[in-house]
Amino acid sequence: MLASSELTPASCSFGWKFSGFCWFRRVDVPPDKMVPLQKRDQFDNLEKHTQWGIEYLEKYTKFVKERSEIETNYAKQIRNLSKKYQPKKNSREEEESKYTFCRAFLTTLNELNDYAGQHEVIAENLTSQILSDLSRYLTELKAERKSHFHEGRKAQQHIESSWKQLESCKRRFERDCKEADRAQQYFEKMDADINVTKADVEKARQQAQMRHQMAADSKGDYSAYLQKFNQEQNEHYFTVIPNIFQKLQDMEEKRIERLGVCMKTFADVDRQVIPIVGKCLDGMTKAAESIEPKADSKQVVESYKSGFEPPGDVEFEDYGQVMKRTASETSLSKEGKEKTASKSKGKLWPFIKNKNKLSLKLGSGPEDFSHLPPEQRRKKLQAKLDELNKDIQKEMDQRDALTKMKDVYVKNPQMGDPASVDPRLSEISQTIEKLQSEVQKFEGWLAEVEERMPSKSDTQRRSGLYETQNSTTVSNNCAQDRESPDGSYTEEQNSETQVKANIAPNPTSTTPEFDDEFDDEETLPTIGTCKALYPFEGHNEGTIAIAEGELLYVIEEDKGDGWTRVRRNEDEEGYVPTSYVEVFLETNAKGAMTYI
Repeated sequence: MLASSELTPASCSFGWKFSGFCWFRRVDVPPDKMVPLQKRDQFDNLEKHTQWGIEYLEKYTKFVKERSEIETNYAKQIRNLSKKYQPKKNSREEEESKYTFCRAFLTTLNELNDYAGQHEVIAENLTSQILSDLSRYLTELKAERKSHFHEGRKAQQHIESSWKQLESCKRRFERDCKEADRAQQYFEKMDADINVTKADVEKARQQAQMRHQMAADSKGDYSAYLQKFNQEQNEHYFTVIPNIFQKLQDMEEKRIERLGVCMKTFADVDRQVIPIVGKCLDGMTKAAESIEPKADSKQVVESYKSGFEPPGDVEFEDYGQVMKRTASETSLSKEGKEKTASKSKGKLWPFIKNKNKLSLKLGSGPEDFSHLPPEQRRKKLQAKLDELNKDIQKEMDQRDALTKMKDVYVKNPQMGDPASVDPRLSEISQTIEKLQSEVQKFEGWLAEVEERMPSKSDTQRRSGLYETQNSTTVSNNCAQDRESPDGSYTEEQNSETQVKANIAPNPTSTTPEFDDEFDDEETLPTIGTCKALYPFEGHNEGTIAIAEGELLYVIEEDKGDGWTRVRRNEDEEGYVPTSYVEVFLETNAKGAMTYI
């Protein structure tokens, strides 16, 4: 038989030896005191530890997910807050946009909206760079752990089965040896007994020899299987189990390393948006520093400056003189007092409330803005004139485009009927005439207001005079003639009198001549892009062929004639049907006006 020292190398003779996750037993421990294989290999403890490691990784994954949800909800709340305080599209908000502090607050809201966007970026990066990666890794980690422990359990079952077979061979050898010993003793007893026949002795001798042979065979089987078991045990504890435990150790180290990488990414996700967040905060600071109190107060002065002349000094009325008056003189003096009282009442127009103020607020007010003070009236009239001139220019652009389209139809009848454009041209001409009439009317009112308003030098001279000479008496006849006692602005002439000033038409109303040659025109800037929805041959002069799905640059939008001017490169440009393309204009370009 093999010695027990052959079961384990001499290096393991000093108690328990640790290699990786594997513990080995001492060789001098009796077999009945040996620890079960599961306890010696620490499979149960390792299984609990690796399961705890997976649960810890799942715990961190849940933490990152909740952080991502917090960032998403925070960004949503910040966006809602910014949207809540964004200015609405009404006259009051447009009025507020004139002040620097209002514009600064609007900039702050826009920067806050961008700030919220960075928190959305954090949430997206946490989801894409950590959560998705960890979810896949957890699935792989669980499968790998299951595979390693399955392999370990299989190796344990195999060595335990071999151990049981070894024990069975050992017990059979022990039993055969005892049977052989008893058969030998029985043979010796029979051989010493003289009363036993020779045949019985021979039978006992053969039985003893057979038992000895069986014991020898059992000894050979036990010895051979012992060598096989020792080899398998050596391979189990020095090759199979260490390899499995090394794989588990590598798996655990990779899990810890992956967790560290995720923690670093967790910090880097925040660090990546810090520069942009800093720019948002810098924008808020810059907006706050751009506030100009003096400019805002000056804007208030300009907004509410009335243009009225200050009232003159109140004249002294002496009631202390005893005057003898006749009946006629008494009536005359009464009349004079009434005039004086009326005159004094006219001087105090800034302090008298307008009786028609409520009605003007409820209604839209007169068309000529006569209910406003002179300066405010002048500004309103000027703004109305600017608006009318823009409308005229817009109609003229449409007329030019239709004229150009008509010329193209005249030269190429197959593209369209030139007569189909005439109704629209006639309508545009009537609109332009109506708008020019409105311009003349408002220009007449503006000229009248500017004529009645005091000049700038006169106003400065008068203001200086009021500041230095408070006791100087100023005549208020002019103001009395122009303002009514209730503070409203009145006309010297009859209100039905119409302005007869003949004002020349706006220079922009002249119709420019259409140039048939496109190559002689100046290079137009790009105002957007377009995508061809359908193919267009472009055989006619002035057009350009396009293919379906082709991207082109827009250099002139549709002015109502159904054609859009595009450019393929520096040398190729021309007109294409507007309905054949999808136009994407830039934010600072006018929208396409299509009449189809």
